Amino acid sequence: MKNNVGWIGFLTAGITALAACGGKNNQQQQAPPPASVAVTIVQEGTAAYHDQYPGAVTALNQVEIRPQVSGYITGIYFTDGQHISKGQKLYSIDQQQYAANYNQSVASLEVAKSNLAKAQQDANRYLDLQKNDAIAKQTVDHALADLESAKRQVEAAKANVASVQTGLKYSTIYAPFDGTIGISQVKMGASVSPGTTLLNTLSSDSPIAVDFNVDEKELPRFVQLQQQKLTAKDSTFSITLADQSKYPLYGHIALIDRAVNQQTGTIKTRLVFDNPNNLLRAGMNVNVQVLNFAKDQVLIPAKSVVEQMGEYFVFVVDSSKARQRKVLLGPTLRDKRVVKDGVKAGETIVIEGVQKLRDNTPVQVGAPAGAPGASGKTGSTGTTGSTGTTGKQ
Repeated sequence: MKNNVGWIGFLTAGITALAACGGKNNQQQQAPPPASVAVTIVQEGTAAYHDQYPGAVTALNQVEIRPQVSGYITGIYFTDGQHISKGQKLYSIDQQQYAANYNQSVASLEVAKSNLAKAQQDANRYLDLQKNDAIAKQTVDHALADLESAKRQVEAAKANVASVQTGLKYSTIYAPFDGTIGISQVKMGASVSPGTTLLNTLSSDSPIAVDFNVDEKELPRFVQLQQQKLTAKDSTFSITLADQSKYPLYGHIALIDRAVNQQTGTIKTRLVFDNPNNLLRAGMNVNVQVLNFAKDQVLIPAKSVVEQMGEYFVFVVDSSKARQRKVLLGPTLRDKRVVKDGVKAGETIVIEGVQKLRDNTPVQVGAPAGAPGASGKTGSTGTTGSTGTTGKQ
């Protein structure tokens, strides 16, 4: 019985070994052939494209209009949203009290002037009498003191008139510059207080500014652009509105902020645009486009890029295998992409058949596109003068 069990175990082990050998042979026979792919050689070229930055429209001049005296609104002399000229009357505050105070102060000034004239006459007369020793010196001294006091009273009265006149002047509010007035925050008869009540906001229309943030690494480039003398037709700086329409006019750098924000590593830059049709309004969000003409850029065909989970890869051919490599992409230039990191000029990448590949997949390739003797199925990636856009945060 024991011998039978031993023979059965031996036969089982033999069958298992034969099955394993047969499986290996089958796997060797069923190994897939190398994937057929088309490739190209990575090259460098000159790329012209637009860097993009989120921007915000802001007025070059903007002021909150607040009263400097208290009272009731007695006049509103504009229409909400109207274009306002410098010096135009905007609001009036009840002037009765300020006018009465002014008239009273003027009257007090006239009284002080009369007292000064009388004191001057007395002093002159007493000084003449003193020359002939016809009056006591004490009387002359008192007359001169009264004269000096009268002069001081006139000065005080003049200061009071100026103070009251300022209040009367501030009871009427005028536009400090040309611009567009907003919606009035008060109505006729509303009570207002100096410095606290917001009446309205006035902002300039044209020219108008667009602010955006630039990475500190790009600061030298923008300083150079600021120093250039750009004409009105220079297209270096343009903007796109929220509806994706192109603003028809071009701008120029007005200023670069004094310091870099240490938390974000960016610096605020301001562009200025003419705004003759008032199309740009303060507070609008726009997309700033800055023309960038860069040399020695690594360019690859866009169709060679594979996206996986928000990351981008290309397949680099090395030793007859396609090896997956992560790349950091720049802007899109028609049918090409600028590569900032991941591949370099001279390497061979797959441009057709990428959907069949995995990392380290064996491949069968012909002459790389762009190489001497290539069939010409794919073109060189070193295109000069391509245009495109790139996003900047």
